Amino acid sequence: MSINANVNPGAGGISGQATNKSGFPGKAMSLKNAFWLLGALFFLVGLAGWADRLTNGHRDANYGSIVTWGLWVAAYIYFIGLSAGSFLISSLVYVFNVKRFERIGRLAVFTAIVTLLMALLAIWADLGHMERAWHVLVFPNFESPMAWMIWLYSTYFLLLVAEMWFLLRRDMVAAGAQAGGWKSKVYRGLTFGSKNVSEASTTRDRKIVRVLATIGVPVAIMFHGGVGTLFGVVAARPLWNTGLFPILFLLSALASGGALLTMITAIFQDGLNRNRDIVITLGKVILGLLLLDVLFQISEYLVAFRSGIPGHIEGLKLIMGGTYWWVFWIWQLGLGTLIPLLLLVLPTRKDARWVSLAGLLIALGFIGVRLNIVIPGLAEEEINGITQAISTPRMTTQYFPSPTEWLLTLGIVGLGLLLFGLGEMLLPREKDPVRFTELAPEE
Repeated sequence: MSINANVNPGAGGISGQATNKSGFPGKAMSLKNAFWLLGALFFLVGLAGWADRLTNGHRDANYGSIVTWGLWVAAYIYFIGLSAGSFLISSLVYVFNVKRFERIGRLAVFTAIVTLLMALLAIWADLGHMERAWHVLVFPNFESPMAWMIWLYSTYFLLLVAEMWFLLRRDMVAAGAQAGGWKSKVYRGLTFGSKNVSEASTTRDRKIVRVLATIGVPVAIMFHGGVGTLFGVVAARPLWNTGLFPILFLLSALASGGALLTMITAIFQDGLNRNRDIVITLGKVILGLLLLDVLFQISEYLVAFRSGIPGHIEGLKLIMGGTYWWVFWIWQLGLGTLIPLLLLVLPTRKDARWVSLAGLLIALGFIGVRLNIVIPGLAEEEINGITQAISTPRMTTQYFPSPTEWLLTLGIVGLGLLLFGLGEMLLPREKDPVRFTELAPEE
């Protein structure tokens, strides 16, 4: 394991000036510009959603008395899966010493931090009393899976931040000494004024990272398996009430997190040139994970239809033939599964551009997977005829996110994109050698 990434502060973080060797002049920079533009646009329109949510509460959300969870809960479990999957892939480097992925280890940890923040924002927006979110930490009921998850999230977040700091400490010290202006101040502040770049301090940092990453592996497995458990233990919802859910959630996390990391690896750090082999290798990994996830999904469906439990079958029928059948057949199965599978098994599997596109499609496809977990599981009448017996717009099994829900969710996505952009500006660049000998280590 190595955390001695190279720094070039003058080039502007890990981005610098993109060098395009693939025959597409300016392509990398145009991708970066589009990335920033999209992030800023989403973030700005999201402010309207946050303003409505903070001013009017849940009044303008379209979930009701039957479908009590909506887009925000689906986004929450989606982002949490991305975080857990990215972190578990980083553990291949920092726990299991897989050299092949060494160059993207820090990027994977950073991805885990950003997507975790996005997940927590999404579930925070769904709370009835957002101002009471801290109560679960101060007054926890550990008989509740939710309490365990929040405590595990907190532990996981602290582990991620600490691991990221030790991964970057030496490089930030170097950047603080070489960079000028505000960047130097930022780097010095982040390292608390440390000037130690000795080999002994680097070795110490490596050992600490390994310990933190090792602790983080079971924590990540527990909290995301716990999300699956949270759904699986709800006996009143037959579609969720299965022992496979914790395993399915973990598999989905690895597949979606790996897919997102594949795309990010291709975009950041001049990835299509520098990380081409890593992108192709990640494509093989996510191909295997996606096939395994599909196998478990098929097993779940076959067992449910063979067992003949009415509530479970009705939920699956809603997924495959309900109002939003297209989410399953076109979005989840078509765009998110079949097309990526073709890209990853045909000769396109040897082209990093097509592999990164497959990663993007898989990552987007899992949004459909999460929606098909949350909405159909709730959109069944627990008491037949209750929607006709009570006349109110909230007493309905039909749900489609309101403008407020869409805007707020887009705002969270925009924030995530901007954080990735800032990370590219500020994180030490992994390309050009830094002259550590020019820095005087602490005695």
